[in-house]
Amino acid sequence: MSNDLTIQRSNSCPELSEYQDQQFRGDNEEHEKLLMESSTLYVENLSIYTTEEQIFELFSRCGDVKNVFMGLDNIKKTACGFCFVEYHLRADAENAMRFLNGTLLDDRIIHTKWDIGFKEGRQYAHGRCGGQVRDEFREDANVGGGGFGSQA
Repeated sequence: MSNDLTIQRSNSCPELSEYQDQQFRGDNEEHEKLLMESSTLYVENLSIYTTEEQIFELFSRCGDVKNVFMGLDNIKKTACGFCFVEYHLRADAENAMRFLNGTLLDDRIIHTKWDIGFKEGRQYAHGRCGGQVRDEFREDANVGGGGFGSQA
């Protein structure tokens, strides 16, 4: 496990987000409004070995972090490769989007996306095997970093 917190600036900073919680029941207009007001980021492609403390340390470089909610395997309740980072101010979250998207953390390039805001229960992955849905069908999953490849 590496504790590499190297910041590699990405050239892109997504306007809003293509990520949408499957549990969200509002329409696209309501979703977009929530994203525009949000100070919460969805962070993906984390190693299962990355800790909440590492996330907090890295994201605190961009502003005052209010909370970090680690994504958990729905069955084993262990880390499964994503988290939510909530800032006190939107401007701080914007800095994180600008400067941390594409950062190398624990030998994984992480991706940040706007999120509508954390609610209890959203920390659990929704894959059949308890983990992330997309990992179940990936042939090239990074087993060392927590991916578990094709389970189908």
